[in-house]
Amino acid sequence: MGGFVDAALSFPTVLFTPMLVVVVGYWIVVIVGGADPEAGSEAGDQGPLDFAGLGGVPAPVSLSLLIAFAWFASLAGGEFHGPVPLWAVMIAALVVAWVLTRLLVIPIRKLLPDGPDASRADFVGLTCVIRTGKVTDTFGQAEVHAPDGSSAIVQVRQAGADDLRAGSEALLYDFDPDGEFFWVVPTDIATKGL
Repeated sequence: MGGFVDAALSFPTVLFTPMLVVVVGYWIVVIVGGADPEAGSEAGDQGPLDFAGLGGVPAPVSLSLLIAFAWFASLAGGEFHGPVPLWAVMIAALVVAWVLTRLLVIPIRKLLPDGPDASRADFVGLTCVIRTGKVTDTFGQAEVHAPDGSSAIVQVRQAGADDLRAGSEALLYDFDPDGEFFWVVPTDIATKGL
C-alpha cells in the first residue's frame, strides 16, 4: 500500500490527487442528497466544456470523468514512463483523459432528455376538441394535440355560458394549477378580434 500512496503523491499524479479527492467527496454528497448534479447546467449553454466537446451532459459529470481519467493515466504513466520525462506524462495523461471522457460523454448525452421538462402549461394557446357532452364552470374534458404530435385528455372549464359540446373546438387560454384544469373559450369567439 505504501507504493500506491507514494505513486499517488508523486509528480505528475500529485497534481490530480486533490482534484480526485474533491470529485469523490462531491459524489458522496450527491449520493446522500446534499447536492444536485444537474444544478446550473442548462442544455443550451455554450461554454468551455462545449468547446472541448464535453458538453451536453451536466458539468459535474464531464469534469468528474476528466479528472478521474487524468488521475489514473498519470498514475500509470508515472509508474511506467521509462525514459519519457514526467512533464510529457502529465500532458499525455490530460490528452488520454480528454479522449476517454469525450468518448463516454457521447453515449451519456444520448441517455439524457433534451430540453426542459414538459408541462401542462405548455398547452396554453393551443386549440382542443371537447370530448364531454358539455363544458361548464365545474365540469368538462377536451383532447389537445401538442406540437410534437402527442395528445392528451385534459380537464377544461369555461367562465361563460357558451355552447361547448362534444366535437366543438375551443381554445385553451389559461391553466389553473390549483384545480389542475384549463380555461377554454370557443375558437370562433377567440378569433373574432383577429
